[in-house]
Amino acid sequence: MANNLAEKRDMAISSVATNAASPGTSKYKRVLLKLSGEALMGDGDYGLDPVTVNRVAEEIKSVVKMGVQVCAVIGGGNIFRGVSGAASGMDRSTADYMGMLATVINALAMQNALEKTGVEVRVLSAIPMSAVCEPYIRRKASRHMEKGRVVIFAAGTGNPFFTTDSAAALRASEMQCDAMLKATKVDGVYSADPAKDKNAKRYDRLTYLDVLSQDLQVMDTSAISLARQSKIPILVFSIFTPNAFAEVLQGKGKFTIITDKD
Repeated sequence: MANNLAEKRDMAISSVATNAASPGTSKYKRVLLKLSGEALMGDGDYGLDPVTVNRVAEEIKSVVKMGVQVCAVIGGGNIFRGVSGAASGMDRSTADYMGMLATVINALAMQNALEKTGVEVRVLSAIPMSAVCEPYIRRKASRHMEKGRVVIFAAGTGNPFFTTDSAAALRASEMQCDAMLKATKVDGVYSADPAKDKNAKRYDRLTYLDVLSQDLQVMDTSAISLARQSKIPILVFSIFTPNAFAEVLQGKGKFTIITDKD
């Protein structure tokens, strides 16, 4: 079993490396990648899939090689979702704090995968836990990025009742990112779930107000509102499409861009 897993992982990494987009010119200098915890499950029902984590790490590495400063926020839904815990009768604040700890686990897993590819990484947590990562300090985070290190923001905003989408928009604003990239299971924003509705319409461009008024649920409303206020474009793409992260930054591939204007 272990040998099969190792072979599967090596094949996936080799595939990404072979097909990696040649270093090109990115339209953005500093970006934030918002990745759901569920995206790291692979074909599993929960937890982390090493093959998927390593493949995403290679995707990030290809962008770093383009000279782009990268930071990331990873959800924790593959381990624990605060909303689900609250729905089952748990105190909402307690459930949300548990969800924040799940994001730290995912951040450490991604840090390990990135370091194995030779990329320098720092995990900064909104909840201090100095034994495993650094506390979040805005100026320190920015300095890490200036030095070419990937910064992973963990533990959300550090407060209950806020999603990791809101944390992503907040950190993107604080880091003065040029764009926020939302990695999903589909290649953009649709009018409905394309897996359930074959007539769902795909959008190439949307405004923040379009997303809010049509309740498209790309990200939660507070995240969209903050991105609009900070004038940070949101690019939605599929993390399961090889090399999509690098290609989207070059204006290639399939994605939906959300900005102030059509």
